[in-house]
Amino acid sequence: QVQLVESGGGFVQPGGSLRLSCAASGSIVSINDMGWYRQAPGMQRELVAAITKVGTTNYADSVKGRFTTSRDNAKNTVDLQMNSLKPEDTAVYYCSAQILSRPGSSYHLSTYWGQGTQVTVSP
Repeated sequence: QVQLVESGGGFVQPGGSLRLSCAASGSIVSINDMGWYRQAPGMQRELVAAITKVGTTNYADSVKGRFTTSRDNAKNTVDLQMNSLKPEDTAVYYCSAQILSRPGSSYHLSTYWGQGTQVTVSP
């Protein structure tokens, strides 16, 4: 079984910073793309940032220049550094990873999601 566990959300004033972390655990063979999504109330879940296994990144236009994602392949972790936060960044943030696992004798490739962590940006 594979799990993604996020940490680091919270409350911050506009202009402030937060760092989110996500750790994958379980019968992991390898991890391909990892990413961060967010979902605000009444809105669809949207991609915030993604990072490939070799470190190529992709960001939503709304966060370019403010957010940075990074990963540690040895530790199976992915982080999201969020700077210059705005009220419109308020949402539940989810990490996601495409993981090849081997829970038994066979291999299994699937996309896994974390439980989500709340980020609130308000004066």
